[in-house]
This record gives sequence, C-alpha cells and structure tokens, in this order.
Amino acid sequence: MSKVIVVTGASSGIGKSIALFLSSKGFIVYGTCRNPKKYNIKDFELIKCDIDSAVEIKNCIKYIVKKEGVIDVLINNAGIGITGPLEETSETDIKSAFQTNLFGPITIIKECIPIMRKNNSGLIINITSVLGYFGIPFRGIYCATKSSLEIVGEVFNMELKKFNINVVNVAPGDFKTNIASRRIDSKSNNFSNYNEEYSKSLKSANNHVENAMSPEIVSKLIYKIINLKNPKIHYKVGQFIQKFSIVLKMILPDKLFEKILLNYSKN
Repeated sequence: MSKVIVVTGASSGIGKSIALFLSSKGFIVYGTCRNPKKYNIKDFELIKCDIDSAVEIKNCIKYIVKKEGVIDVLINNAGIGITGPLEETSETDIKSAFQTNLFGPITIIKECIPIMRKNNSGLIINITSVLGYFGIPFRGIYCATKSSLEIVGEVFNMELKKFNINVVNVAPGDFKTNIASRRIDSKSNNFSNYNEEYSKSLKSANNHVENAMSPEIVSKLIYKIINLKNPKIHYKVGQFIQKFSIVLKMILPDKLFEKILLNYSKN
C-alpha cells in the first residue's frame, strides 16, 4: 500500500519539487498552500491550508485522514524568508516569521502525532536551512527561526521514539527557487543607517539563489530518507561550501569564522 504524504508549502519551490517527485514515485501526496485556486497542479491534490492558521491546519489534516485513514509522512516545508537589519526589523515582522517558520510547523506536527501514534509508525521531516547553524548579517531572524526548528525537531525525535515516530531535520543550502520574491524586507526606509551594506548583502543573497542548483536534489534526498528504516536526525544538502561552513564554525576561531561570513554575505 502506498504511503500517504503531506507536504506543506507545495505550490512552488522546494515543496512543489518534493511533492511532484514523490508523486511520480507512486506515493499518495497531498500538498498544502494558502490559495490552491491560483495553481494548476494535476499531479497531486493541493489543499488550502495557511500554516499560520491552527483552524486551517486542523481542517486540512482532518480532511486527509477522512479520505485516507492515515498520514505516514509529514514534510514541514512551508516557510518564509525575511531580511533586514536587526535594529530596524519590526516586532510584527519578527512574529510573522516565527509564526510561519516555527509555530506553524509545531502546530501541524502536533495534529499529526495522534494519527501516527495510532498507527504505531510515522515520519516527520522538517525542512530547515544551513542558516540555522550560524547567523548571517541581515538574515538574523530567518537564521533564528530555522535554528529553533532544528532544536524542536531534535526534541520531538527524542520524545516520540516510544511511538515509533522518527523526526528528521533536512537543512538545504541555496537552491533555485522563487523565495526572493516572497521574502519579508524589513529595512525601515531609504534613510537606513545600513543602506550600503544591506544592498550588497541582498544582491549577494539573490545571486546565490539565482545561480543555485535545482531543488530536485532535495527531492531525491527526501525520497531516500522516506525509504530508510532508520534515518539520521540531521541531513545537509546543497553546495559543498555551504555545508562545510557548518564544520568550519566548529573548528575555526570565532573571529576568523565571523570574517569569512562577512565576506560571504557581500559576494
């Protein structure tokens, strides 16, 4: 019997790539997004579910369980980018980023746990980021949300072992998606004290995404994880330098690693 898989944020980018790839492999895939009527996707069912809404999450999961009886795999992909100097980032934007990137994923995990526990089996995959392992100038809030999701994933994995539910964190680097067009820009105004540095950093971030690899690489890794009996807790995927930077942080002196990050964010 084919596994039932839920992919949040499946209307575009990495989420869409994962949903399409898994659907092509014969899985029963349900994708979620805020407004499914905007998209003409035939390969899997796209359901209305705003990850910021506990009510929509509950209704979405209830709908899938009514149709399929189970949810075997949850892929927590929905998220939002946010950039801007920390000093000028509004409390509203900070709360919005944490709601989408952390609180929403926690809510949908909690909705799926009783279903997976009843089945004595389940897999939850959180799509985090390599930026969850260190801070980058002008992307501090984004880094913080993804770092928090990494920790939450680790704790869920420990707490859910007795129910045979595995929780895995997959941290991608940059991939060619439309994330730049949907991110929150929190720079306060044109008279910001950070204009020059922020402009360079934003241009660099956009260039990295524009010249990045296809998200299908992430999809293939997700497929591999789903088929493992005993997956690892952490996976990193993307360009070598982005993955290796996590190792560099552990072995290099703080000041030297900081200098490398500052140069990277400008180029």
